[in-house]
Order: sequence, then structure tokens, then C-alpha cells
Amino acid sequence: MDTFLKALFIDAGTGFYRVERFKLGDFFGPVDLGLHLSGKYNSLNIGTGLLCGSIIPGSNRLIFSGFSPCWGGFYVSSMGGAGLVFDNLGINMISIINSAHSPSIIYLNRSHGEEIEVKIVPVDADKIWKQGRGGVYSMMEYACKTFGGNYENDPRVLATGPAARATDIGAICSAPIVKGRITPVDTWAGRGGFGAKLLKEHGIAAIIYGGTFIDEDFRNRSVADEWFMNKYNKKLAAKDFDATVKYRFDPKFGTGGTFGSNYAALAGSMLSFNYTSIYLEEEERLFIHKNFILNHYLKQFNSETISAKQHHTCGEPCAAVCKKMNNEYKKDYEPYQAMGPLCGIFDQRAAEKLAGRADACGFDAISIGGVLAWLMECLSKNLITPAELGVSRMPVFSYKGFNVETDSNTNAELGCELIDSILEKRGIMDFGEGARKFARRLAREKGPDVLNCFVYNAFARKGWMAPNQYWTPGVLSPMAIAGKYYMYYGQEFIAPRELGRVNASRFRMELMLDNLGLCRFHRGWAEDMAPEIIETLFGIKKQFMENILATAERINSRNSSVFWETRRNCDLVKSFLQRKQKTEGSKSEELAEWAKRFEEDCGKAALDFWYEMHKGTHESLRQE
Repeated sequence: MDTFLKALFIDAGTGFYRVERFKLGDFFGPVDLGLHLSGKYNSLNIGTGLLCGSIIPGSNRLIFSGFSPCWGGFYVSSMGGAGLVFDNLGINMISIINSAHSPSIIYLNRSHGEEIEVKIVPVDADKIWKQGRGGVYSMMEYACKTFGGNYENDPRVLATGPAARATDIGAICSAPIVKGRITPVDTWAGRGGFGAKLLKEHGIAAIIYGGTFIDEDFRNRSVADEWFMNKYNKKLAAKDFDATVKYRFDPKFGTGGTFGSNYAALAGSMLSFNYTSIYLEEEERLFIHKNFILNHYLKQFNSETISAKQHHTCGEPCAAVCKKMNNEYKKDYEPYQAMGPLCGIFDQRAAEKLAGRADACGFDAISIGGVLAWLMECLSKNLITPAELGVSRMPVFSYKGFNVETDSNTNAELGCELIDSILEKRGIMDFGEGARKFARRLAREKGPDVLNCFVYNAFARKGWMAPNQYWTPGVLSPMAIAGKYYMYYGQEFIAPRELGRVNASRFRMELMLDNLGLCRFHRGWAEDMAPEIIETLFGIKKQFMENILATAERINSRNSSVFWETRRNCDLVKSFLQRKQKTEGSKSEELAEWAKRFEEDCGKAALDFWYEMHKGTHESLRQE
């Protein structure tokens, strides 16, 4: 019997909708189907994987796909747990086309076997964003209060904030709802600016959805345990528990979650003060890590979150309990790094102030952190004046004499002012066409130094992406999708041509997980087991694996990555190589050769390094 993926098409301009079926085998999930629909309609596609609602851990992610406003190319973003309620609609995807005439909320509800009820309701987004807690949180509260009573079970809300209107890096926020109450455990589809796409391109400020439709999800635990016993000699729950130890609690470091595990281990490879830490000596970087992180920032986290056991899930049953909280603040590494040490902030209260403000406004946390850190460095070097940026203070942007609480708070206050300036377009702060275009225009007026301290990946004419927060060449690789883990971000040196090939391998694996709606925190078994599960349940493993390769190739065929436009990008790779040599004592001859080339002519060596990565990726993502 044939299986079909069901997509609900919603015309935001007219309110018309229809369901279309796509045969499993032609498409396998929200990424490959989203790629197909994006090419036809420039739609925003939101869907779940084949295993959603099953007993497979981490299988309930909600996947967003489409052409990204900030990156410019096809992009994929994902949100933890939000697929579990979506599954109650009895469909696999919604595809939003065209635009509402004014900001609106899409209402989706399905009662048992009845047809899905679809409404598009205009709202005063600006008024709602200014209420209560503000921004995305107020939008969620409004949608829940207005429509929540219509659902038999708790619904879920996807919300945008004012960042979606003012910039190209607006995110989409959601949180589990329990007994009619929105919990503080917010989850995000941040990377790619899909909140900006949802609001500016489709006129949708929020989506509320839920229902009671029950389909035949895989629930046979004894069968699943047999799969895992054959592969790992452990039952599913035991293997998953082992695979997610980093995200729960890692006894090696006495902490847990991405925040705890990363900060405990980074030591001298930690980035701070808009990447200027790469120019310091190793002893100076270790001083920062010991005194500002281990003895304060991480110590606060361990005391307030780990010891207090403020652990939650994203809304689905999961052993990882990776959502590490301090009251209403969720502590993940990358947001609290980009709006923490990267911005010269090493205190939890200060980081909560800035990250909380950015979250409420609905920004992609990593991207706005990269922008704020860059602007702070420009201010500290007098490349731009406070008046031009519409702010009233200067940053404290050196570790020497730095007061970890007072100076962190000063930088957080400045960051909040900069956010207000971006939203209100004070002075020269117009980010409507993206930070890269803004920076290049500013460099023409102020000189190249303004641009050369901004770190980003460039794509086509205007596309940009703040990289993941690791000091490694992988995060600056010329990939078709940057800013996610569709590349290799390990700390060891890999020759650039080989790094490109490894990036391509990671691209395929991460693509497979997203297309199945599986959380990458479970990749310790999911990458091996997913094809076997598909074979057992549907009998089409060969088609599934071929589809992964074909989808990766199709996405990569649109790769319009541009060579690094700023000196800081080149310096990041150069200093990475130097650190491997001098600090870690690597004896690799190829590393020594590249380090020498960067020392002799940084610009030329960087171009060669970039193209070698590019070659490795392209030669690996070709269909034979």
C-alpha cells in the first residue's frame, strides 16, 4: 500500500487552501519536499518527519525550509518538540504562499477526522508586541488567549517579533503549552531569518495549531528494542541515554547542556571580544577562561541551573532534558556565547539582560550577537561614534582591568541600546537589507577597517550568516547552507581539501536527520539507525539513501558562496593554524606548510585555503 506525504497549501493573500499528496519515495520529508515547493512557489514550508509521533526519541522536530531572507539561498531551520502537536493535524507539512494584506495569525485546528479548519485573522502586531513581556512572548500569549479555548488539547504557537519587520534575521519562537499555560521553555527556528520571511514575505505574525487527529505512528517498543539490541547490544532507551549524556549531565566536567559542556572544555580556544582574542597570547586567553568563565560565568550556571536541576525538554518525552533553565532564561551555548563573551559579557545577569531582550524582539540570537559584537568593537576603536549608532555609551572591550560584573553589565546595556537603535532605525542603523550590505556601505564611507572586523559568511550579492561560535575553519567553509552544523566544526586540523570532503559528509548526515525531523542531539545512534528504521517500516532504504545524495547535490548546485570579504575571517584561520603549531605542538607537515603560507601572504593563502575547501565539497556532492 502506497504511503503519501500530505501538504496543506495556504494562500495567505486569499485564505484559500488545499491538500496535496506526494508519494513516499518521490519525497521523504520536509527538506526534500520543501526544496521542491520552494522552487515552484517561493513558499515557507513547515513540516515534520516520517517518524513524528513515534516512540523514537527526538523525532518530533518541526522543520522550516525555504529561501532565506538573510542567506539568500535555500535554507533549513528546525525547532525542538513543536512537531508533536503538529502531528495532531494529520498532515506532514504546511506550505504558505503569497502574502496577507496586513499582519495576521493563521489558525489551524482539526477535530478528530474532520477537515482542518483554516482561518487567517488580521491583528495589530505592533500593539501586541508592546504588551506584557513583549515581542514574541506577547504574540504567543495573545494567540493562546484568543484562540486557545477552541482546542480540545493544548495547541502550540509559532510567533514572530519586531526583529522580523526591521531586519532579515527575525526568528520564529515557540514554547510548549501545558494546561493552557505557555511554559518558559522557549524553542527557536532561529538561523536563516524565517521569522522575517514569515512576516515580511507572507504577512503572517503567528501561527496557532493543534488538533485531535490520531494516525498510525510507530509505537512498538519491543520491535525497536530488538533493532537496538542487534546493533548495540542495548535497548533503545539505554542507548539513547548514553548518546545524550553531554546534553543532560556529563560527569567528566561536572556540568551539562551545550553551555556547561562547551565552556568547561574550550579553555584557550574560547572566543571573546568580537574574536579579538585570536590576537592574544595563549596565556592571556587562558586567563580569560579561568577568571571570567570557570570562576564566574560557568560557576554561576552550575550553581543556578545544574545544581538546582532546572532541566526541561523541548516539549517531547526525551532523556536528554537539554533545556537548561534559570527561571525564564534558557541557557544554550551559542546564544550565551554570541551575546556573552563575544560581546564582552561574562556575567549571567548581564547576559540574561541582553539575550532576554534579543529573544523578546525575536532575533536569531547568534546573528544579532555577531552584529552587536562587531558594532561594539567599532565603537571601542572610534571607527563609528555613539551618536551615529543612536546610543549613549561606549563598551568596555579589553580584558585588562575588566570588572566581570560591572563591565559586563555596561556592555549588556549598550547591547540593548543597539537593539533598540536597529529596531527604531536611529542614526545610520538601517538593517532592512541585511548586515552585510550595511557594513559594506559603511566601509565605503568610513574606510575598510569598519568592514574588516566583521565576521560573517557571504553568499551571492547580499547573503550573509554569522558563523557558529567555534574557533575552527569549518565554520567559515563555503557551504550551500552556512551557520548550521552542515559542516565539520571539530578542533583538529584537517587539510582544506579533505575538510571540504568531511564537510560534505556532515552535510549529508545532517540533511538526513532534518528530513526525518530527528534531533541532532541523538545523532550518536540516529545516523546509523535511521536508514535501517526506514527499511524496516517502509522497505525503501535504497531509495532513501539515493534521495539523500540527490537532495544534497541539488542544494549544493545552488551554492553561491563568496570568498571571505573581511580580514578578520582570514585571521581566524591563520591564528587557528598558528595555535595548532605553537600551543598544541602539532607536527603535521601540511599544517606547517599552510601556516607558513599564511604568514608570508595571508590574503593569497586564505584564497587558496577557501578554494581547496570548496573543491573538496563540490567533488563530494556530485551525482555520478
